[in-house]
Amino acid sequence: MSKLAPLKPEEVVRKLKKLGFSGSIPGGKHVRMYHPESGKIIPIPMHKDKDVSIGVIHEIINQLEISREEWLQL
Repeated sequence: MSKLAPLKPEEVVRKLKKLGFSGSIPGGKHVRMYHPESGKIIPIPMHKDKDVSIGVIHEIINQLEISREEWLQL
């Protein structure tokens, strides 16, 4: 089992787009990605020069209801 690692926010957005999410919906310090079929909205922190933490990535994976391996293969 591979380990999760912090990612640049742009990389998280790219992975979500591969899963069919669109957006981004701007607003504050977070970008929100929207999935038109499921209606899910996933917020992504966009802080200057900071990666998205492993904890936040884990929460995104849980919201997406996919496995860690599926996330890593995107």
